[in-house]
Amino acid sequence: MTSAELPAADAAAPDVDCYHCGLPIPAETQHYVRIEGRSRRMCCVGCEAVAQSIVDNGLVDYYRHRDAMPESRREAMPVELQELGLFDHPDFQKSFVRPVGEHEREAALILEGITCAACVWLNENHVARLPGVSAIEINYATRRARVRWDEQRIRLSDILAAIQAIGYRAYPYDAERSEQIANKERRSMLWRVFVAGFGMMQVMMYAFPVYVAGEGEMTWDIELLLRWASLLLTLPVVLYSAAPFFQRAWRDIRLRRLGMDVPVALGVGSAFLASLWATLTDGPEVYYDSVTMFVFFLLGGRYLEMLARQKAVRGVEELGKVLPSFAERLAGWPQSAASERVPTAQLAPGDIVRVRPGEVVPADGVVVEGVGEVNEALLTGESLPVAKRIGARLTGGSINVSSPLLLRVEQVGDATRLAAIRQLMERAASEKPKLATQSDKVAGYFIVTLLVLAGITGVGWYFIDSERALWVFVSVLVVACPCALSLATPTALTVATDALARMGVLVTRGHAIETLANANRFVFDKTGTLTHGRMSLERVLPLGAADEAAVLAMAAAIEQGSEHPVATGLREAAAGLELPLASEVEAETGQGMHGLIDGQTVFIGRPEYVSGATGLAMPSALEGFASEGGTVIALASRSGWLGLFRLADSVREEAGMLMRRLAGEQIPTSVLSGDAQPVVESVAGALGVQDARGGMSPQGKQQVIAVLQEDARAVVAMVGDGVNDAPVLAQAHVSVAMGGGTDLARNQADIVLLNENLASLGRGIDLSRKTLKIIRQNLWWSFTYNFTSVPLAMAGLVTPWMAGVGMAASSLLVVLNALRLQRVPRGRA
Repeated sequence: MTSAELPAADAAAPDVDCYHCGLPIPAETQHYVRIEGRSRRMCCVGCEAVAQSIVDNGLVDYYRHRDAMPESRREAMPVELQELGLFDHPDFQKSFVRPVGEHEREAALILEGITCAACVWLNENHVARLPGVSAIEINYATRRARVRWDEQRIRLSDILAAIQAIGYRAYPYDAERSEQIANKERRSMLWRVFVAGFGMMQVMMYAFPVYVAGEGEMTWDIELLLRWASLLLTLPVVLYSAAPFFQRAWRDIRLRRLGMDVPVALGVGSAFLASLWATLTDGPEVYYDSVTMFVFFLLGGRYLEMLARQKAVRGVEELGKVLPSFAERLAGWPQSAASERVPTAQLAPGDIVRVRPGEVVPADGVVVEGVGEVNEALLTGESLPVAKRIGARLTGGSINVSSPLLLRVEQVGDATRLAAIRQLMERAASEKPKLATQSDKVAGYFIVTLLVLAGITGVGWYFIDSERALWVFVSVLVVACPCALSLATPTALTVATDALARMGVLVTRGHAIETLANANRFVFDKTGTLTHGRMSLERVLPLGAADEAAVLAMAAAIEQGSEHPVATGLREAAAGLELPLASEVEAETGQGMHGLIDGQTVFIGRPEYVSGATGLAMPSALEGFASEGGTVIALASRSGWLGLFRLADSVREEAGMLMRRLAGEQIPTSVLSGDAQPVVESVAGALGVQDARGGMSPQGKQQVIAVLQEDARAVVAMVGDGVNDAPVLAQAHVSVAMGGGTDLARNQADIVLLNENLASLGRGIDLSRKTLKIIRQNLWWSFTYNFTSVPLAMAGLVTPWMAGVGMAASSLLVVLNALRLQRVPRGRA
């Protein structure tokens, strides 16, 4: 199907509802499937995949014979297709499943029905017990889940069925599906709040005369009439507005687990049943006003909390919607400038795409025509436009702000930099830090304790004052709020992750923010971290019969496949030279490389490495050559030395600001590098760093960090290269990598500086510390509220409606406090 066909199909009958499931189609989505010769519009990538599978499997009759949409509108899928195991189909899994081993797979899912920390605990424990499931982590704030399983032992469809069996729904994650579920959640909750609010107002109108009437001023038949009217108005509140509480509580009891809905359902149910009994038997007291007020305030608080929580996670979700739906492809370029509009998903490496001013770059690639500027703020946090000319790289998701550019597509789909950023952010969101795990455990024990205390209180008040026993019992059940305890950490971390991403600091691990905030020792790599990593060749010193050009050509030939800044500098210096053929090229991490040229093995790298590999003594010219500064690289074969190269790099302007800031906070810093000691000392001295160590291999750097970690109080942060320094980064408590030019998909760091600006690291440290401060504030508030409100309720000083207000306000306060982190700090390194 071509883009030209789409307008024609739409013109005939504009689609406002999804042809597959019947849900409204978001305006920004463009998903089509060719069904019986006509392009049918779908609401999301999930429906598109299901519909395409129906067509591909010859089941189009499903659409032809149905005369109504599915009642639930949740999954419009014929039985035949369910039996085919759609979710286990490799084509369907491409968008949300990735391989992590030979037979191990990892899926990004979104869960519907999560309402409290107990829901998270229930799903994690239930799925973790399935044979073949190796890991599952669910983020309470985002409702996102990361599941890992062995496909030889269990299928993804079995995992989804197991989740559905305990009353939840799991969907393949995509941003559109997430937004649809969020909209559905908001609409449903708003209706329940409306019914509860309307019922509360009417019941209060009938309760007020009873409260204000004096002795003998109201006859019994009038009071009885008001009771029956209140009962009729309370029924919709209990049976509709409060229905989810009872449904989830019954599910928890049936599974022999306790969630926050159990005490809520007990409180609402017991007060309503007691009132109903009093109405039927002419009892002394009814509590219809307290029941409706409690349900209204609790639902209202949860609705506001939901809005705040969805706002908190919306920034992370925006990355999934940034790419355009269509792109302008030039199929005949350069012979023809004719263009066609095609879906972005149909682009392939090698395609030529025109990006007009104001349009979003649809894929990663290289500029082949035009000069202009692009805004990469969403990807790097850098607000100033970046100049682009022929040969410059363009990243999908950036915005062209000046002149038209022609782009040769190199990476599409999951191979793009934007996709790598999303995957790393999803990994961070799904991993549960220690603080969150501890909070969830405390919340679980708290519910059990609460039920015991409520039971003891009810029995005690029955003997003290039987008329007050019921509402005191209800107040104790509902006043406490372990939800606030469970929200305290994940909400703050989610907001902080989004704020850090907007300043160009990408968090890829769940523990990173907490650990960075506590870091009290920083270790830096030199090349590409404290310096720009753009090495330029200053001098070539031939040591054999070959001249400078021949020696440089041999060095560049061996370094052709290397990503190291030194290799880039040598290749750029050798531009225009005819390079010899180098074969059997191998790299020694942190040392150098060797390859076969004209039948002899040639080694290039640190002089010590080359000397050791060839068995040659150090050349006499090395000492004088190295004394002039810069990074010295040697080239030799086993028959003799061939030449020396001196390359120079410049120190980052913001590096000095960061070092002075750390020094002002009495935080020790070190510089570790594979370069010669004089070069490292020169850079470290310019930055005011005392501990500078050169000539170090990756293993040596790793040992240095291990020694620093022997101090139990030390929290070591390593800042370096996310690919080449992977073992060193893994050794540190928290690792930070410069992420501008590295392969993000292979980056092993806990935090990646997308804009390669150390000032962003300084701001990231500030925000991490502020995040930890807010988490502690939230936890302190949660504990203080719960340990204060429960004794007050047990003493009979809190009514049920006051308990509902307190419980809802407690959760809302925690979320609003976390939202303060959205204010991104500026200016300080």
